[in-house]
Amino acid sequence: MTYQHFSVEEREKIQQGLWEKKSYRAIARDLGRSPASVSREVKRVFPLGGRKYNPRIAHERALTHRTHRGRKERLKNQFVRDYVIAHLKRRWSPEQIAGRLTLDHPEFRVSHEAIYQFIYARVSKASSLPLREKEDLRVFLKRRHRLRTHHGMRHAWRMARPDVPSIDTRPDIVEERSRIGDWEGDTVESVGHKPGINTLVERKSGFLRITKLSGRTGRDTSAAVVRRFGELPSRLRLTLTLDNGFENSDWKYLQNVLGLMIFFAHAYHSWERGTNENTNGLIRHYFPKKTDFTMISEMELLYVERELNARPRKRLGWRTPEEVFRVALQS
Repeated sequence: MTYQHFSVEEREKIQQGLWEKKSYRAIARDLGRSPASVSREVKRVFPLGGRKYNPRIAHERALTHRTHRGRKERLKNQFVRDYVIAHLKRRWSPEQIAGRLTLDHPEFRVSHEAIYQFIYARVSKASSLPLREKEDLRVFLKRRHRLRTHHGMRHAWRMARPDVPSIDTRPDIVEERSRIGDWEGDTVESVGHKPGINTLVERKSGFLRITKLSGRTGRDTSAAVVRRFGELPSRLRLTLTLDNGFENSDWKYLQNVLGLMIFFAHAYHSWERGTNENTNGLIRHYFPKKTDFTMISEMELLYVERELNARPRKRLGWRTPEEVFRVALQS
């Protein structure tokens, strides 16, 4: 059998599996790989243990140590290089750039692997490059956020409110992502326990709404959700899945006013709202932790909302959330 190197996506899935404390065998089964290959990959990066597996570091090392076969630079076309750099700076991933490039300019085709090689080659060859080409593009690559720590207050609120509708009772069709109108919601916290922002993400399209919060109470959050959902027809707001934070304590009011069904994920099961969690990670590229959202303007939030809604998605055939959601809105 011919050995195939791990891709960046596979390395990220290895990291996710390790976060979820899966065995090498379980991770290998998810990837369609052998357990020995997964074990070697993890031990090759950190043979002595003690450090957490990082897919970006692993991929960079693999590219650095891979034997060169005399291949010429893949991105030798200036238009393609400019396209790649411009969209990297818009926080698009190499895979998104490669996929969307084919749609926008069918005459140009490039793999996401070639884009990674282009990025890392600029680092290794920096001393011999012209000044304008020495910019380190690695800073624009997506980085995983750390796992959230347990919050006693959230756990206490969940135990004190056993009547909340569980995600276990949510209709199966929501999991299928076969329709527009199923949403996930969350709060991105501000520094110093100041008011943050509310995020709403539609599960099928990935369409995002970001709203600045005026306070930290349940009523403040519900007011933001009502305002943003009120802009949409009722047929596009069917369900909303939330976490167990105290800011979502006003859920019954939301159900009554908006006429949608609300469900709560299990405590500390952030992957049950994976679409929202991933989107919040993208937002953190623009507003890192310790951001004071009281100092961020509505225009800045709107800019980020538009940028993320204009990012092509692989599962959408490289269309953007805005393009997919607009079709549903006009139908």
